[in-house]
Amino acid sequence: MVQRALQISQEDSLMLFGARGTGKSTLLKQLFPPGPNLWIDLLKPSVEARFSRDPEELERIVQAQPKLERVVIDEIQKCPRLLDVVHGLIESTDVKFVMTGSSARKLRKGAANLLAGRAFEYHLHALTQIELMAEFRLEDALHWGTLPRILSLNSDSRKRSFLQTYSLTYVKEEVWAEHLIRQLEPFRRFLEVAAQADGKIVNFSKIALDVGVDGKTVQSYFEILVETHLGFWLEAYHSSIRKQIRLAPKFLFFDIGVSRALSRTLTLPVQEGTSAFGERFEQWVLLECFRLNDYLCCDYRFSYLHTKNGVEIDLIVERPGKRLLLIEIKSTVCVRADHLRHLEAIGHDLPDAEAWCMSRDPVPKKTGNVQVYPWQEGLQKLFPLDNDAPVHAGLS
Repeated sequence: MVQRALQISQEDSLMLFGARGTGKSTLLKQLFPPGPNLWIDLLKPSVEARFSRDPEELERIVQAQPKLERVVIDEIQKCPRLLDVVHGLIESTDVKFVMTGSSARKLRKGAANLLAGRAFEYHLHALTQIELMAEFRLEDALHWGTLPRILSLNSDSRKRSFLQTYSLTYVKEEVWAEHLIRQLEPFRRFLEVAAQADGKIVNFSKIALDVGVDGKTVQSYFEILVETHLGFWLEAYHSSIRKQIRLAPKFLFFDIGVSRALSRTLTLPVQEGTSAFGERFEQWVLLECFRLNDYLCCDYRFSYLHTKNGVEIDLIVERPGKRLLLIEIKSTVCVRADHLRHLEAIGHDLPDAEAWCMSRDPVPKKTGNVQVYPWQEGLQKLFPLDNDAPVHAGLS
C-alpha cells in the first residue's frame, strides 16, 4: 500500500489528469469504490462505443437513479462529448462527477468546455520519494523511474519489458488511435530523439533535421507530449518576460524510466560517477520539485538560467513573498567550493537571491554564500509538509 501525497476533495466534482500508468484509477477506486458509486470505464471498447453513439445515455442513467450521489468516468477523453452532458447534470442535479483523463488535447479538441469552475482539477504524477518512503532507492529511481507498476516487478527483465511496452502502448493508444498525428513513423523517431535530449535545452532545428520534419511539426509534437502529460517545459529565466519567451526552454519527460525506454538506453547501467548519472540525478530532483509543487499547491514558478558566458544554474525558484532561490544540483557525495563557483558568481549579480546546492553529500554545510543540503533535506525545506494533512491511500 502506497500513500499518495495528492489531496483530493471528496465533496466536489473533479477532473484528475495524469499520464497513463500513474495510478489514477487505482487511487479513485480507493476513494470512490464501485458499488456505492457508479463507474463508467471508457477504456472498455463496448462502453466507449455506447456513449460515443449516444452521450445523452448518461443523463438517462442518472435520472433513473434518484439516490445516486457520484459518477466516476474513467479516461473521459475517449468520449469528449460526455463533458457537455456532465456540465448540464452538474448544473441541474446534486450528483458529483469524478473524471480521469490522460489527454487534455483530445478533450479540448472534441468538447465545448472543460467544466471551468464547475469541477476541481488535479494532477497525479509518478511516485515521489515521500510516497515511497522506506521503499525508495535512488539507484532504482534513476534507472527504472517510479511508475507504480514498477514496484510489483521483481526482476530487471520484467521492468525493462514493462517500460518498453508502455512506450509502444503510448504511441499506439494515446497518439495514433486518437488521431493526434497524421504520420506515425516521424513521431516515433521524434520520441527517441526528444528522449535522448531529456532535460537539455531544446534545439528545435536540430531535432527537426534528425527527425526529417519541419520545426513547426517538432513544436506540435512537443505540445502533444505536454497535453498528454508525458512531459513539461522548464523555461529559461529572465527578469523580462518579453525576453524570456525568446529563449529556448528545456523539456523534461514525466518519468525517468519512460524516458530511458523511449531513448532505448534501458540496457545501459546508470553508473555512479558518469555524466549520465549526474544528468539523471538532476532530472530526478527537478521532477520531484514539479511533483511536490503541484501536490502541495505552493504556486512556485520554475525556470533555469543560462548566461551569455555559458554559465548555467539548474533551477530558479520564484516563491510568492520570498526571495528568489537559485539551486545547483550536484550528484557528488562531497561538495567542494569549486563545484559552486558559478553559483557564487551569479549570486553576486543577484544580491537579493538565496543560493542552495542540493546533492548526495550527507552533510549540510555552508560554502561562501551557498547553503549545501542533502537533496532530501533540501526538498523538505523547499516543500515543508503539513503533518496534520491526511494522505490518500492508493494500492499502486
